[in-house]
Amino acid sequence: MSLRRDPLGPLDREAVRQGADVPTRVHVPGDGDGISGELFHHEVHRFADGSRVPGWREGHDPGKDAAEVPDPAQVAVPEDLRAEIEDYMSRYPDPRSAAIPALAAAQRLHGWCSPDAIEQVACVMRLTPGYLTAVAGFYDMLETRPVGRKTVYVCTNISCSLRGGDELLAALKGQLADDPDVNIRGFECLGACDIAPMCSVDGVYVGPVDDAEIPVLAEQIAAGADPLPLKQLVRRRVADTAANSDGVEVEAIEAGTIGPVLHTDGPATGGNDIPGAAR
Repeated sequence: MSLRRDPLGPLDREAVRQGADVPTRVHVPGDGDGISGELFHHEVHRFADGSRVPGWREGHDPGKDAAEVPDPAQVAVPEDLRAEIEDYMSRYPDPRSAAIPALAAAQRLHGWCSPDAIEQVACVMRLTPGYLTAVAGFYDMLETRPVGRKTVYVCTNISCSLRGGDELLAALKGQLADDPDVNIRGFECLGACDIAPMCSVDGVYVGPVDDAEIPVLAEQIAAGADPLPLKQLVRRRVADTAANSDGVEVEAIEAGTIGPVLHTDGPATGGNDIPGAAR
C-alpha cells in the first residue's frame, strides 16, 4: 500500500473541474481524538449577467459591426514596405506569423506603430487592424505612441544591474532628456551578459560601458555617430570563426584597446596562441 497522498482526491478534482459551486471536503477538529470530515457548500456570488467577475463582458458589443480587413483600393501602401512585408509572409507556413517583423518594418518607416502604419500592414497581410494593434501592444520593441527615431535600450537585468546598468540608464537619460529624437529606456534583457553593463543603440550592441565613456556615448547618440566603435559587440571575438566580423582596427588590437578578433578569411589577429578561442 502506498503512503503517497494524492494532493487532489476525486472530490477535489471534481471541484476543480466544475468550479467552486460543488461541495468540497475539509477537515475540522472533532469531539474525539481523531479528525472528522464535513462537507460544506461554498456559495459564489454572481453578478446580474451571471458572471463571477464584474465587467468581463463589457468589451463585447453585439451591435457593433464586425472588424474588417482594410480595402487595398482605399489604403496606400509604400511599395518598399509592401515588398518587405510580403517577403516576411513568404517565410512562414502561416502568414500571420510574420506580424511581428511586418510591424517592425512599418515602425522603421513611420517611426512607430501608428494607426496608419498598422492599417498598411493589415492591408498587405489581410488581417484586421485590431489584431495587429493587440500584437503591437504586447511586444516591448514595438512602439504604440510617437517616440524619437533613435532607439536606445539599456539592459537592466540582473547581470547588467549588478555592474551598473541602472546607473548607466539614469546617466544617459539625464544627458539625453532634452533630445526629442532619442527614445531611451530600460530593457529587461538584451542577451549580452558578457559585456555588462551594455546598451543597444539602434540595434548596435555596445559594452561594457565605463562611467568615463558615458558622456562620449551620449554625444555620439545625439549626433547619430557610430557609438563607441571599439566597444561594439561585433568587434569582439567569438569561438565560431564564421561568426566574427572583418575590418577590425589592427592598431587598436595591438594597443590592447580591444581583444583580438577572428576573421573569416584567416587566423586571429593579435597575440593569442589558440585560434578560435573565445574571449
